[in-house]
Amino acid sequence: MNRRSWSWRPELGLALVVLVLGVLVVVGTLDVSAAASQLGIGPRFFPVLVGGAMVLIGLFYVADVLRGGHGDPEESEDVDAEAPTDWRSLGLVSGIFLAFAALLDLLGWIVGASLLFFGLSVALGAGNKLQAAVIAVVMGVATYLLFVNGLGVRLPGGVLPL
Repeated sequence: MNRRSWSWRPELGLALVVLVLGVLVVVGTLDVSAAASQLGIGPRFFPVLVGGAMVLIGLFYVADVLRGGHGDPEESEDVDAEAPTDWRSLGLVSGIFLAFAALLDLLGWIVGASLLFFGLSVALGAGNKLQAAVIAVVMGVATYLLFVNGLGVRLPGGVLPL
C-alpha cells in the first residue's frame, strides 16, 4: 500500500482496540496469583486464553485491514446499514455496565451479576420481565459457583453472607 493511498479507516481503529485490549488482558493477568483449582486450572488460565486470542485476532485483523480488507455492512446479517445509531440503548447498556462495576464490591457478585444480566436483557428488549429476572438470578448464582467452586476464584460476597 503506498503512502498516498493510506487513510484512517474505522476498521483499523477497531483492529487496534482489539489488539491493545488483548495485550492489556494478558499483562493484567500476570499479577494474578492463586493456587490451581481441583481441575488443575488456575484463575489465570481463561483470562490468558481470552487475551491471547484477542492478540492473535487483533494482529490478523490489523494485517487484513492494512492489506485492503474492509467490512461490508450491506452483506452482514439482518442489519439496516442506513439505520441511525440507537443512542438510548447504547447509553442504557453502558450505564448498566458502569453501575455493575461501581457496585460490585458493595452488592457482591450474585446480586450485582443478577442485576447486570436482568438490566441488559430488559434494555435489549426482553418481553417477559419475570422470566428475564429468573434467568438472571440463575446465571448470577451459576457463574458464582463456577468461579468459586470450579476455579477457586474468590468473588465478592457483598450483602449476602457467603
